[in-house]
Formats: sequence, C-alpha cells, structure tokens
Amino acid sequence: MHQLHVILRDYGYAALFCVVLVENFGIPAPGQTLLITAAVLAAQGKLNLAAVLFTAFAAAFVGGCIGYWIGIKGGRRLVLRFGRYARIGEPELDRMEKGFARYSIAFVSFARFFEVLRQLNGIVAGLTEMRLSYFLPANAAGALLWTAVWGLGSWRLGRNIHSYEELTEKAGNIFVLLAVGVLLVLLGIYVRHRWKNRRGPDT
Repeated sequence: MHQLHVILRDYGYAALFCVVLVENFGIPAPGQTLLITAAVLAAQGKLNLAAVLFTAFAAAFVGGCIGYWIGIKGGRRLVLRFGRYARIGEPELDRMEKGFARYSIAFVSFARFFEVLRQLNGIVAGLTEMRLSYFLPANAAGALLWTAVWGLGSWRLGRNIHSYEELTEKAGNIFVLLAVGVLLVLLGIYVRHRWKNRRGPDT
C-alpha cells in the first residue's frame, strides 16, 4: 500500500487510469488495490474523490471493451498462449465459457469482484461472441458497481483510519463479507437449478 501511495503521489490519476485499464483487459495488475489507495488519499484531501471515481470507472469500462475486442479478434488460441502468465489454461477457460454461456449479463456485471474474472470477463465475452448491445451496458454497470463499492467504501474507511495496516484489516473484512454474500447467492442459484432438474419439467 505504501508503494502504491508513492506511485499515486508521483503520477496521480494517470497511474490509476493505466493500472486499472491494463488489469481489465487481461494483464495482472494491482488495479483494485490502487483504487482503494486512491480513495483513501481522497479521504485525506490529497486527491479529488470525483476524479478518482471517474478515472477508475472510465479505465475499467475501456479496459473491458479492449478485452472484448481481443476476444473477438484474437480468439481462443491467443488467450491460451498468453493466459499461462496468469495461470489460465484450457480447463479454466472452459469453465468460464460454460458459466458465461448461461449467465452472460450477470457474469460481465459482477466478474470484477473476483480475481482472474476481473481480468478476463471482457475477453470471454468476446470469445463467446456476446452481442455488443448487451455487452456495453453490462460492462458499464459492472465498472460502475465495482468503482462505487471499492471507491466509495474505501473513501468512507479512509475518513476513520490512521494507518495502512488498519485500512488493510478493515478492507479485508469487508471483502470477506462481500465474498460470502455473493457465494451464498450463487449457491442458492445452483441449488435451485439442481432442484428444478431433479423434479423435471412437468412438476
């Protein structure tokens, strides 16, 4: 966190835009952590909150669009060729494509809250040839939701913390609660789907 603080101090919003941008089209980068750090600095009056939120949203949205273009133009072979650097192989890509085929809009909207999915959701949307008219609003909604949760949430925390260690602990607790909530929702969807399959279409 201290190193990211230095990066933001030296390069400001340009650093935030570039790091979030590249993370959203498949390159592993600390975009989410940088957003948290920028929001805390905004809470301390060292950055402008509106500028932080707009920069992160724009970078996430544009990065997702670039990922979509990569998926459309580069195809599966390109993703597998470079995916090994992010530990993405054939099995991982197969699972993402199967999940995407069933829940494409929800996938794009909420994928940014999970590592790997945050980097690849646009690419997988392109690979599966999701309609652009569906992808763009879902990508915008996902970028907005992700920016609001981590940007505004971290800004709120930043007004009541005195050290990076305290921020890390509190942000970690919030992430755990969010992850548990999302997993419970997904579990409910899975159980409901299995239950309907077992009962059959006529029941």
